[in-house]
Amino acid sequence: MMNMGNMSKMMKQVQKMQADMAKLEEELATRTVEATAGGGLVRAVANGRQEIMALEIKPEAVDPEDVETLNDLVLAAVNSALSEARKMASGEMSRLTGGMNIPGLF
Repeated sequence: MMNMGNMSKMMKQVQKMQADMAKLEEELATRTVEATAGGGLVRAVANGRQEIMALEIKPEAVDPEDVETLNDLVLAAVNSALSEARKMASGEMSRLTGGMNIPGLF
């Protein structure tokens, strides 16, 4: 059975982890990753909160006769940027939690 001293220590550790996670979430909002598609014709930038911050399409990617390819390039760049953002957030959270997998976090 756990004594009150151990319980208090554990609660302080949980509170510290919660504070560290809140700080990390704020930090992730300012960190970005980017991905490109079509050899750089389309570039997407996402932050650690998995929000698209920028989308750049070079003029040579725009062909009125082939809008499907442009759609595919945009989707590829955006999905890749979001995937990189998830990896970044997951890696930082794993570092913070010491590798513990806590359901509901990233």
